[in-house]
Amino acid sequence: MTTPAHLPLRVGYVPGVILTKWRRIWEERFPDTPLAITPVTEPDARGALLRGDVDACFVRLPLDVDGLHLIRLYDEQPVVWVAKEHAIAAVDEVTLEDLLDEEVLTEVTAVNIDRVVAEVAVLRVPLSVARGESRRDMVHRPVVDAPPTTVGLAWLKDADDVLIQELVGIVRGRSVNSSRTARERETRTTDPTAQKQPQPQKQGQNQKQKQGAQQPRKSGPTPKRGAKPKPKSGRSGR
Repeated sequence: MTTPAHLPLRVGYVPGVILTKWRRIWEERFPDTPLAITPVTEPDARGALLRGDVDACFVRLPLDVDGLHLIRLYDEQPVVWVAKEHAIAAVDEVTLEDLLDEEVLTEVTAVNIDRVVAEVAVLRVPLSVARGESRRDMVHRPVVDAPPTTVGLAWLKDADDVLIQELVGIVRGRSVNSSRTARERETRTTDPTAQKQPQPQKQGQNQKQKQGAQQPRKSGPTPKRGAKPKPKSGRSGR
């Protein structure tokens, strides 16, 4: 595992990914190593990694993972995003069959949003994307039988370093006390003071040992129980 090539750690994310919780945890654990957060578009997420624009990126699958590490994080609910006056806005949910007569777009761009507002097309996007835009002239409805999308964290196989592994631990929910991060393992092997120290003995145990040391055992054999004492040597008077 290599040492970090860049400080701060540069992290990209696609639309709809909320980094607030993970960023807060990072700042608590590593206040001296900031995160540089960079928004990227979904089509350019892989390119941002390959060009070295970011060290790691929160991506949306499917993604070409050749040359990349990837961990899956969570699934997202698909919705259809339509103009407020569109017929779909009057129902609570839709199916894929309900969208057969619609021009369905999947990339959120200014041009595509204008087409949706004009009721020329609809957008099928993850719920987090529609919520993130928060447009008053558009509404979203769940597509109940559409497959979910998946958000993951990706980084280059050739750029696997300590800081990225720390970020992986955070997004996986790894706590400081319950796990050994890469940095903790490195500290254990390089810092001699991190080795386990002998525990002090209890006070009562020390006193017993001192008392035992002050009372030496008597020399000589111990007489057997019930044995008669030997008579004293010398003549006996008559």
